[in-house]
Amino acid sequence: MRLILIRHGQTTSNVLGALDTDVPGADLTDLGREQAAALPEALADETIERIYVSTLVRTQQTAAPLANALGIVPIVRDGLREVEAGDLEMRSDRESVQAYLATFIAWAAEDYDTRMPGAESGNEAFTRFDSVVDEAVASGLETVAIVSHGAMLRYWVARATTNVDAEYVSTHDLTNTGVVIVTGSPSEGWFTESWTGQAIGGPAVTDLTADGPAADALR
Repeated sequence: MRLILIRHGQTTSNVLGALDTDVPGADLTDLGREQAAALPEALADETIERIYVSTLVRTQQTAAPLANALGIVPIVRDGLREVEAGDLEMRSDRESVQAYLATFIAWAAEDYDTRMPGAESGNEAFTRFDSVVDEAVASGLETVAIVSHGAMLRYWVARATTNVDAEYVSTHDLTNTGVVIVTGSPSEGWFTESWTGQAIGGPAVTDLTADGPAADALR
């Protein structure tokens, strides 16, 4: 199977640098809508048969232009939402950001029992995402798009694929509407075919204020 993993477009919380993970979450900004509108052309060479989105509205808004172009109704799954910020929800101070990142550092060391402060463990977060991937695989389709979130996509790819690790995802951008393509299956393993860290629509829809992978993973 070919999984096209798409990060949502820019949101108002992205602009603020806030840890926005609760449902329904922030709407896309004007730039975020332009990023979403660029997806159909940018992905025109892909034969996408199904689109999954999370319960946060930003993924649904991002997927809408692509879904409309393909005549597909996106499937909403709670398992694709962002890693819960818990006690850190909607905070943007340095201490909170560092606490959020520290949890991912523990998960990168395969300590998946560590919990985000007041929220889920790595095991719980990845299990819910895996359940949606398993559903996609069980469909028998060849190419599926998943619109999800920065931290979840980064660290799921680091955990699930054979050729990308936590060090790679912590040092490579995955800005709004960045795309990672992986191929394989849960039984045979996943391989990262490509990592497009900047907005897939090109420079016209790239957020030039993005300030690096560490902060970007939160947004």
